[in-house]
Amino acid sequence: MPDLKPAYLIHGDDHGAVAERRAGLRTLVERQEGGSASIELLEGEAATPAGVADALAAMTLAMGWRVLIVEGAERWREADVTKHLAGALAEVPPETTLAIFAREEARAKVPAALHALVKRAGGQISAQMTIKPWEMAKWAREQATRLGITLDAAAAKALVAQVGERQQRLLRELEKLALESSGDGSEVIGAQEIELRAAHSTEWRAYALADALVGADSREATLSYLRLREQGERLAGLSYLMAQRLRDAVAVALRLQAGESVAEIKRGLRMPSRAAERFVADVARTDPERLRTALAALADLELNTRGGAPLTSSRTALAGLSEDTLALQTIEMISS
Repeated sequence: MPDLKPAYLIHGDDHGAVAERRAGLRTLVERQEGGSASIELLEGEAATPAGVADALAAMTLAMGWRVLIVEGAERWREADVTKHLAGALAEVPPETTLAIFAREEARAKVPAALHALVKRAGGQISAQMTIKPWEMAKWAREQATRLGITLDAAAAKALVAQVGERQQRLLRELEKLALESSGDGSEVIGAQEIELRAAHSTEWRAYALADALVGADSREATLSYLRLREQGERLAGLSYLMAQRLRDAVAVALRLQAGESVAEIKRGLRMPSRAAERFVADVARTDPERLRTALAALADLELNTRGGAPLTSSRTALAGLSEDTLALQTIEMISS
């Protein structure tokens, strides 16, 4: 494997960047020719310091380089890390890489002991932290310069306003602009050009995801969700927009049941005519009770991923799953 270290710790509150680094590592490993590398994933209840130590010590029949990807280190306790990983990380087996990912929040941080152990093992630590909103335009200009394009101050502010404050989405738009420009920095891009060339906000993309749920299109809903998350969108924001659209769908379903005409309902929807026609048609093909059940499922998803209620037996069983796993399970249930 090219230049892989024994251990990596990728952590931070920029969850989209953390997910992007994880996806990049998987792609690197999976592209190795001749099956020269293998991936093992530890998540949920298996992703504990003790579970990692056992996995490192376990014999494997896999040929070539072995990569262990571990999710959820933000939930680990200092004492458990010291007890189980001090020895394991001191002697990482040959041709093995341990990659630990942590999506941190205010009260969920990687223990300091893990930082020290990864450094001691000759590993690499990468912090993926969000940029403060008031620094975002400056950051966008710096990234544009790095890509060989020049944004003036007004253009940088317009790009942030148009695309949003997620660094991954801003970077993707800057990369598109770089591909369309000369690439030597001679072209100065202004605010008007940004408005013409850059993508719109994520809201319509999230509504496309919600429309796929309404239409019971499981494949499209799953792909839409993965694309949005890869762009760095937060689950909380997506859940809000999905729930909003589903509430609209319930209201339309009730109006259809009450005998209102499709034309009258379309006039009351705040969306383009063609989109409204498709939305009403999707609602007409489904049962209002299914839409109510979908809303309840989204409420459960928010509860299970953000907390705020006592643990029940069902919530305890879900506690070890990542928010993306819970979201994809919910999407499958709603759209099936």
